[in-house]
Amino acid sequence: MKNRNVSYKYREVEGVNIFYREAGDASKETLVLLHGFPTSSHMYREVLRDLSDEYHLIAPDYPGFGNSDFPSPDSFQYTFDNIAKLLDLFLESLNLTTYTLMIQDYGAPIGYRIATAHPERIKALIVQNGNAYEEGLSEGFADSRKFWQNRTTETEQPMLALFSLESIKWQYTFGTRNPENINPDNWNLDYARISRPGNDRAQLDLLHDYQHNITLYPDWQKYLRDNQPPLLITWGKNDPFFPEPGAQAYLRDVKNVEYHVYDTGHFALEEDSQDITDQIRKFMRRLFP
Repeated sequence: MKNRNVSYKYREVEGVNIFYREAGDASKETLVLLHGFPTSSHMYREVLRDLSDEYHLIAPDYPGFGNSDFPSPDSFQYTFDNIAKLLDLFLESLNLTTYTLMIQDYGAPIGYRIATAHPERIKALIVQNGNAYEEGLSEGFADSRKFWQNRTTETEQPMLALFSLESIKWQYTFGTRNPENINPDNWNLDYARISRPGNDRAQLDLLHDYQHNITLYPDWQKYLRDNQPPLLITWGKNDPFFPEPGAQAYLRDVKNVEYHVYDTGHFALEEDSQDITDQIRKFMRRLFP
């Protein structure tokens, strides 16, 4: 029986302990798995186990998420630029010079910053509800846009509501075929981490900074057009934040696309992990026979 164990490790980068999950043989093709909000590398637990027989997988937690350090917002700037730079240094510290990136939600703005800084390192992209286009932003961003325009105690309130247990559960279950398919450990773990004293401020800072991702969309689209990375899309079409038009938009800029849309919500892996990991395996085998 092949070894499919996952290791749970820490690496200090710029004074911050980054937690990461590692699986598979480091001599094989590497997949770097970047998680979304409000979750952690925990969202990739099935991918790590299922694909570790053929590939090397690395899934880090961002500062303030999962099991990574949660530095105070007084000493650490919670912006996508800052987190992407830290993750870039983290990958370099592991001597990873080329890899396939899998990005979901927050993983997209972090991953695209790394990709545009080092296009030669990105062998392929796997995109799951990871947005890079204006049409991929739903009406669910209406409160966010008010918050971006004018950050006040009043406009912060809808953002703070995103950190409640009820909201986190909703983010996992909305749009699924059957909410009973979704493991409640997901929202209970996320809520426990996001509820640490002071984390609401860090998360608000990051949500406020999200507006700068949108201004970078043209740069990311240019990266896709200029570099034409092989692209696998595995998208939950009932996502309340990033609907399917965000997936379809990639077809304008990338020629080599494998397109799979699932009748599920924001966290497609929770309901369709087996088919998605099968598609990843086929995609990787075609690219790296």
